Order: sequence, then structure tokens, then C-alpha cells
Amino acid sequence: MAARAERNLDYDLEYDPAPMSGWHVIWTRSNCESLVTEQLQRKGYDVFLPMVTEWTKNESGRYAIRVPMFRSYVFVYQAIGRHEYLDICKTRGVVTILGQRWDRLASVEEEQIESIRLAVHSSLPCRPYPYLKAGDPVRILRGALANAEGVFVKSDESSGLFVISIDLLQRSIAVQMDCMDVAPA
Repeated sequence: MAARAERNLDYDLEYDPAPMSGWHVIWTRSNCESLVTEQLQRKGYDVFLPMVTEWTKNESGRYAIRVPMFRSYVFVYQAIGRHEYLDICKTRGVVTILGQRWDRLASVEEEQIESIRLAVHSSLPCRPYPYLKAGDPVRILRGALANAEGVFVKSDESSGLFVISIDLLQRSIAVQMDCMDVAPA
């Protein structure tokens, strides 16, 4: 009979590193964002659920409804240790908190949350939009270049640089575009 190697299963059950405060993302079940937000606020957490107005249509006509800007996601500002992690995850409607595990949670930069907060509270029209980064293939939705396809190169506050290439000639042209007129190809 072969001797079995004995494994060291000496776990530190008291391991609880000092948590750092930050904005964390909670993934919720579909259409449970408001439910999760209300429950977490009752528990004393600082929760942010950005909402936008969306027009919908049924047999009685068109009407505006408030919907989450990022469906199935809620933001919470908290130093999350093991106990807070379990408390949040036990909340009805929560799937998980984004990150590798309870002590290695992903966080969102404070500036990004503040920018979203400013946009939501402004009187400017605001809506979800596909995530674009430099190098993504894109298509122009409207305007003189409608249906043109190219590569999204960079963006400023309100405009982006759209590049159309002719592979055979190995030549390109760049056009400054309104970012709202561009969608992933």
C-alpha cells in the first residue's frame, strides 16, 4: 500500500486583512437592482444606483420610465471585509460582488463614479452606450458617413477620431466624429 502524502490543511480562519474603502460593484439578479439598493440602504451601506429615463410603448401609448443605467449592477462605497462581504452577499437579489474573491474585490475609481453621478443629476440627456476603446472596429450610425466602417482611434470629451483604411493601398483617412454617432461594428 502506497504511503499517502499528508497535506497541510492549516487554514487561518481568523484571516481578515484590513479592508480598504472604495466603490465596489454588486452584480444583481435581473431586475433586482432597486430591491438590492433598498435592502443595502436599510443595512446602512452607501449605495449608488444610477437611473435614466427610457421611453417605452404599449397599447395605451408612449410613456417614460426610470431604469437602471447599468442593468444588473449596483455600486456600494464600503470597506468590505469578510463580515461585510457575507452580509452583502446574503442580501436577497445579490449574485456576487465583482472581484477574484472576498479579499480581492474589484473597485471602480472615485472619479468615474463622480462623473456618472454628475451626468445623472445634470439636465442633459444621458443614456447607456456600448463600451469603446481605441482600436475597436466601429460603424457610423447617422450623418453624412452613415454605415461607414472603420476603427475607433481616440476620444475627447465629445468627439472621437474615426479611421477608415484601404488595406490594399495601406492608406487611411481620419475623420473627427461625434461619439454618439458611433457604434461597435
